[in-house]
Amino acid sequence: MDVRFLESFVTVVDCGSIAEAARRLNMTPAAVAQRLRTLEQDLGYSLVTRVGRTVRPTASGLAVLRHARGLIESARDLRAIAANDEPAGQLRLGATATALTGLLPDIMSQLRVRYPRIEYFVRPSSSVDLYHRVLAGELDAAMIVRPQFSIPKSTGWLTLREEPLVLIAPEGVELNDLHAAIELHPFIRYDRNQWGGQIVDCYLRQNGLKLREWLELDALDTIAALVSRGLGVAIVPDWAPPWPEGLKLQKRLLHQGGVRQTGVLWNRSGARIAAVRAFVNVCNETAAELGDSQSPSRGPSNHD
Repeated sequence: MDVRFLESFVTVVDCGSIAEAARRLNMTPAAVAQRLRTLEQDLGYSLVTRVGRTVRPTASGLAVLRHARGLIESARDLRAIAANDEPAGQLRLGATATALTGLLPDIMSQLRVRYPRIEYFVRPSSSVDLYHRVLAGELDAAMIVRPQFSIPKSTGWLTLREEPLVLIAPEGVELNDLHAAIELHPFIRYDRNQWGGQIVDCYLRQNGLKLREWLELDALDTIAALVSRGLGVAIVPDWAPPWPEGLKLQKRLLHQGGVRQTGVLWNRSGARIAAVRAFVNVCNETAAELGDSQSPSRGPSNHD
């Protein structure tokens, strides 16, 4: 039995759609469907049922699913084990939207050159989701916003950027008094469900600012675009470039406004630990090479 066929089956169940699974696996829907049929023929049972465009596991499929994930993980680990502590095997990574466009591309480029035996799977998501996936062992490492609580000692943490809060406003808006500008103009809030948004909320509450709030979003690039169109002001972390092109806005540092730390969280144990260490080391080196004046000079740590 080809483990890749099991992986396709699991991906179809997770996505609930052959078309979406095909996009995630970088295959055609017909190829994914063929893998499912071959797997069903090998096992002698139907594993999925189709309802319109939705695909759901059958009772047999659910039974297989419980064991399939473990078999897939074991097969992935074999490559890393056979490499005898050399960086190899599939590295399962996560990244927030700003890390995915700002930091990760340079890091991945370095990794591909230096460690060609490492394969990659990258899951984009929120810091909260990725944090729990790392702790659950679903991901080996993730580039996220550091939470405001202690990180478990079973994981490591490396800060790559310290991003202070800034007020962004459309061109032409008077910003001699930043707090007055925040209260005077419509306010676009960074989602309080995000850890970065909670830092913004803490600043607003500490300064007792009364807002004309009209929108709350978790997408920082969208917030910047709306501000650029004159639809309000916002407080955001000064995230790693690139920002959206063609923005027409002003940016002002909020002194004592708090700092969002973006970095890498990783599991300290597992069959792929050599690949994880290679990834963390390249993260540290690449951050320094980018010339970020706020990149830390210290190495990885468990927690503050």
